[in-house]
Amino acid sequence: DDLRAPRPSGRPARLWVVVAVLMAAAAIAAYVVFIGQPVSEGTTTKVEVPEPVAAEVPVQTLGSDTAPIDLPPLDESDVIVREMVRALSGPPQVAAWLATDGLIRNFTVVVANIAEGKTPAPVLRALRPSADFRVTELGDNLYIDPRSYERYTGFAEGVASINPAGSTRLYALLKPRIEEAYAELGYPDRPFDRTFERAIVALLEPPVPDGLIRVEPRGIGYGFDDRRLQALTAAQKQLLRMGPENARTVQRKLHEIALALNIPAERLPVSE
Repeated sequence: DDLRAPRPSGRPARLWVVVAVLMAAAAIAAYVVFIGQPVSEGTTTKVEVPEPVAAEVPVQTLGSDTAPIDLPPLDESDVIVREMVRALSGPPQVAAWLATDGLIRNFTVVVANIAEGKTPAPVLRALRPSADFRVTELGDNLYIDPRSYERYTGFAEGVASINPAGSTRLYALLKPRIEEAYAELGYPDRPFDRTFERAIVALLEPPVPDGLIRVEPRGIGYGFDDRRLQALTAAQKQLLRMGPENARTVQRKLHEIALALNIPAERLPVSE
């Protein structure tokens, strides 16, 4: 959970926009907020069973009312996902992400991790930002260097350009295979929609602090000096690492996507 400088990956920062476009297409832009750094939890291929949903909270069917289409088997789904995302998004950088394999499975694991409060960075190591995390010293205190936030500006701009309606339709079309991938994680009877909603809500919950964010040495990296921030989940802390402006941009778009997915407004934290 600590803030530490990611090891250079040699990948240009613009690849963040690539992942943002894909997750928009799958209706979870926050998916990539957390391609930040390795963490001690390791790559998650099966997530822990979450607490049962209270009986009074109905399971909401997410996605638009879209007529189903014939989908290939999960193992052969990358081709159709690439075609759909290319039709939805024009940026040329999207090709770099679509060249990877297991797109639906990767998406499903990432969403499950976020819902459980974990950062999915280990699943997405190849897409870490190449620039280092920086701190600055003012007096006797250490703060996140605002220049560190620039690593996420391209991603935030990509998220802001997302079309909620289009991404929601694509999520609805691909949902049968997403559910299949989720069942592989050990949840054959649990709807993925609920996990999806929990992931979005988790990213809308943390308040974004203004001004410089104070940190303190913690192991080989840094932790938030504010105990309220340090108590947030790993996923939420990664969101704040983007910087106030970028984090708010992501939260605003996530709120729009959540409403497009038919998540009731009363179940959504209000982002600033």
